[in-house]
Amino acid sequence: MSLNPQDIARIANLARLELQPDESERMLAQINGFFEIVEKMRAVDTSGVDPLPHPVAAVQDVHLRLREDVASEPNAREANQQSAPAVERGLFLVPKVIE
Repeated sequence: MSLNPQDIARIANLARLELQPDESERMLAQINGFFEIVEKMRAVDTSGVDPLPHPVAAVQDVHLRLREDVASEPNAREANQQSAPAVERGLFLVPKVIE
């Protein structure tokens, strides 16, 4: 997959960026370079390769120190929402921002 200058212009417009022509050309080259790297990585046959839990596990034993997944903070929703301008059924109400 590679992008063309029109794709860069569309992406810049969606991101609300104003790119100069030289910036657009540089961005096009960088993004297409990224896509080339991704295509090279996709071309590598990884069948039979076990996934690693950590990159260093390829060269040494790694013992991951993961904590137990438990709530450690008390539920303070009501206290946190006291200063909110609008709350409904425990949710913050905000103005619509999507065009």
